[in-house]
Amino acid sequence: MHPSARQAAFRPFRRGLLALALAVPPAAQAQDAVTLDALEVTAQRKVENIQDVPISISALSGEKLSVFASGAGDVRFLSGRVPSLNIESSFGRAFPRFYIRGLGNTDFDLNASQPVSLVYDDVVQENPILKGFPVFDLDRIEVLRGPQGTLFGRNSPAGVVKFESVRPSQEASGYARIALGNEGLWNVEGAYGGPLTDRWSVRVSALYQRRDDWVGNTHPGAANDGLEGFDESAARVQFLYEGEDFEALFKLHGRHLNGTARVFRANIIQPGSNDFVPGFDRDRVSLDGVNFSDLDSRGGSVRLRWDLGDYNLYSITGYETVETLNRGDIDGGYGAAFLPPELTGPGLIPFASESADGLPEHRQVTQEFRIESDTGNRFEWQAGLFWFDEDLTVDSFNFDSLAPGNPRAGYAVQTQRNKAWAVFASGEYDATDRLTLRGGLRYTHDEKAFSARVIEAAPFGAPVGGPYRVDVDESNVSWDLSAVYAASDAVNVYARVATGFRAPSIQGRLLFADPAAPNGGVTTAGSEEAISFEAGIKADLWDRRARLGLNVFHYEVDDQQIIAVGGAANIATLLNADRTTGQGLELDLEAWVTDSLLVTLGSSYNDTEINDPTLSVAGCAQCTITDPPVLHADGQPTGRYYIDGNPLPQSPKWVHNLTARWGVPVGQGEFFVFTDWAYRSEVNFFLYESPEFTGKSSLEGGLRLGYNWADGNREVAVFGRNITDQTRIVGGIDFNNLTGFLNEPRTVGVEFTARF
Repeated sequence: MHPSARQAAFRPFRRGLLALALAVPPAAQAQDAVTLDALEVTAQRKVENIQDVPISISALSGEKLSVFASGAGDVRFLSGRVPSLNIESSFGRAFPRFYIRGLGNTDFDLNASQPVSLVYDDVVQENPILKGFPVFDLDRIEVLRGPQGTLFGRNSPAGVVKFESVRPSQEASGYARIALGNEGLWNVEGAYGGPLTDRWSVRVSALYQRRDDWVGNTHPGAANDGLEGFDESAARVQFLYEGEDFEALFKLHGRHLNGTARVFRANIIQPGSNDFVPGFDRDRVSLDGVNFSDLDSRGGSVRLRWDLGDYNLYSITGYETVETLNRGDIDGGYGAAFLPPELTGPGLIPFASESADGLPEHRQVTQEFRIESDTGNRFEWQAGLFWFDEDLTVDSFNFDSLAPGNPRAGYAVQTQRNKAWAVFASGEYDATDRLTLRGGLRYTHDEKAFSARVIEAAPFGAPVGGPYRVDVDESNVSWDLSAVYAASDAVNVYARVATGFRAPSIQGRLLFADPAAPNGGVTTAGSEEAISFEAGIKADLWDRRARLGLNVFHYEVDDQQIIAVGGAANIATLLNADRTTGQGLELDLEAWVTDSLLVTLGSSYNDTEINDPTLSVAGCAQCTITDPPVLHADGQPTGRYYIDGNPLPQSPKWVHNLTARWGVPVGQGEFFVFTDWAYRSEVNFFLYESPEFTGKSSLEGGLRLGYNWADGNREVAVFGRNITDQTRIVGGIDFNNLTGFLNEPRTVGVEFTARF
C-alpha cells in the first residue's frame, strides 16, 4: 500500500478514537467513581503491570471468558476477540490454526508447524492437535503480538497465545456452571480447590460439553444420518506445595473428544462470486462418506521454584501425548461425474474423495531451567536452558466411497523425530527513573528426522514406495531490544525491535503425490526469519477509569514458509516465499463510561503482502483465478499462477471487537446485560486470489442477560451466540469442486453459575 493511501486508511480510525475520548461525559470522571484495577500479565515470564510491558498485548479473563465460551464453544471463540487474532480450522474442534498479524499456516497436516506458539501453564503445545485443549477454569489468556523468539523460542515469529490456569491456594474456592441450549447442547464445568495441609493445596477442574447432530444427511443409506454433533470432556488436577524457600506445582490433565469431523459441502458457491448457490440449506447435506472425529490426549507438568534470596531458580518439565483419527467426505457430496446423473451430486463431483488422518503415536517432552534475579537494583536479568523432544507417527488413509462399505483404498505413513535445544538470556535496566531498557538473546538448534512411505497405493495416486527420508538441521540467533519511557505517571510510550524464526518443515502427503516427483513427493521448507518494528503508547485515562493501548508496527519475513494445498492437481507442497511484509496498527481500550457501563474496544489493521515475483502455485479445479497465469513456451497455460503481491491467506485487513456490560441493582442483587461483537473483513482462503474462495466479511454478536445475587456468587442468565444467525463460508476445498465449510450456527440457552 502506498504511504499516502495507508495514511488515508488510518485517518477514520484516528478520528474515531478522538471522538470516543471526547464523548466520555464529565460525570464519568468523578473522583469517587469506579476505576479499573491494574492488569497483571506474565508476558516476560514474570508478573508485571501490562502498562509497563513493551509489547502489544491483550488479556482476557473473568466474565469475558465465561461469556465468550457460552454455548460450549471451543478455542476458536477467541478469533477476532482481540486485535489481529484469527483462528480457523478444517478439522472442526480438533485442530485450530492461529494467525496473528496475518502470519499463520493453512497446512492441515498433523505434523504442521505454526508461527504462533501456544503456551499452556509454561509448557509449549507444539503439535496443532494439542492447541485445541478446551478452555475452562482459567485465570487469564494473554495474546502477545509480534516475534517472541527470546523468551519463548522457535516457531513464535508471529506471537504467542498464553493460557494460565487458576492455581491451587490455601483459600478454598471454586465454581459450578451448567448451561442448556438448543440442538441438545450441554455445557457443564466446575472446579474446587483448597488446602490439604498448611503446606499443600489442591485444585480439581472438569468440563463436559455436548451437542446433538444438527445437520441432516439426505443421502440414502449414508453411514451418518446426522452430522456436526460432538461429545467432549476434559479434566485437570493440580497440587501445590509451598515451603519457605521452595515451591512445587504438579499438574495432570486429559481430554476426550468424540463427534463428527468438519462437514464439507459440495458446490455451495456460485461460480464467479462468493455467494451461496440458490436453494442452499445450512441444515442439509448429502454425503456418501463416513465422518467422525476421535481424540484422546493427556499430559502433565512439574514446575519447581527455589527462592535463593536475590535469585529464583525454576525447573519446568512437561509431557504431552495425543492420539486422534479424523475421517471425512472431502468431495462434499455423493457419487462421481462418470456415474449416471441420478447417482452423483449435488452439482459436479469430478471424483469421489474420502480420507482420514490420524496420530496413532505421539509424545512430547520439554524441560526448561531458568534463573532470574530479584535484587531490587536497577538491573535485573533472567537466563535459561530449554530442551524439546517430539516423536510422532501420522497415518493417512484413502477410502472408496463408491464401493459397498467404503473400504480402504490407500494407506501412507509419516514419522518424524524433532529435537531442539536453546540457551537464552534477557535483561532489564532502569536507565533513569522514567526510562527502562530491555534486551534479550537466544540461540536455538533444531533438527528433524523425517520418513514417509506409501504402504497401499490409492487410485490415481503414487505407487507403493519408500521410505523417503529427509533430515534437516538448523541453528538460529533471535534477539529483541526495547525501551519504555514514562511520559507521566499515567502514560508510557515504548518502542521495540525483535526477531524470531520458524524451524524448517517437512511435508509428505504421498497418497496423491506426483509419481514422478523427487523423493516420492516429500517437500521441505527452509527456516523463516522475521524482524518486527513496533512503537506504541499505553495510558491510564480519566483517573484510571479507562486504559488504552495503541501501537503501530511493520514486519518483514524472509523465506516465509507457505503451503500450497490442493489445487486441481490435489497436491500439498511446502514452499518458501522470498519475502513477506506486513504493517498496521492495534488498539485496546477499556473504559467505565458510567458507573454502571463498562465498554471495551479492540481494533486492528493488517496490510500483508507476498513479495516473490517468481513464486507460483497450482490453481483450483473450477474457480476463477484473477492472478497472472504461468505459461508454457508456446503460450499455453500451465495451470499455475503467480502470487506476487497477494495478501497472506486467512489475513483480514480489519478486525474490530466490542463488548459492553451494563448493570443496575435490583433487590438484593444485580440485573445485567452483556453484549459482544466481533468483525473481520474479507479473507483469501488460499495463496491465489479468486472470487469463489474469498471469504466475505463477518460480523458475529453475542448477548447475555442475567441476574446475580449473594455478592455475585450466584448467577442465572440467558445467552445467545451468533445471535443474528449469520452464515458464512469460512474455508474451502479447491481440488475437486466449489466445496466449502461454514461458521458455527446460532446458539441460545440458559445458564446457572454458583461460586464458592
